[in-house]
Amino acid sequence: MAGLALVAVLLIAAAVLVLQAASAASKAATAADLAALAAADVARGLATGDPCAAASSVAGRHGARVQDCTIGGAGPGTALVRVSVGVAGPLPDALGAARAGPPP
Repeated sequence: MAGLALVAVLLIAAAVLVLQAASAASKAATAADLAALAAADVARGLATGDPCAAASSVAGRHGARVQDCTIGGAGPGTALVRVSVGVAGPLPDALGAARAGPPP
């Protein structure tokens, strides 16, 4: 009986970790999308300031950290942003990346 209870607890703990990882991955993807859009707006002159600073600000408001920000790499006015979101427990950070700008 104790063995069955232990197995149940371990399964629940594993399920919680999987759900946390899935939530963090979704959060990272969303933050990357929004950060890339903000950076591209600045790069295209639609907003003022530094594109990567805008990306960092938006990512931070969504619980993410910018790992890399490249402006103009895929053409003028484009932004490629990579972000990470921390995951509680032993799992590595969730990563997200997005490109924004005018159509290729």
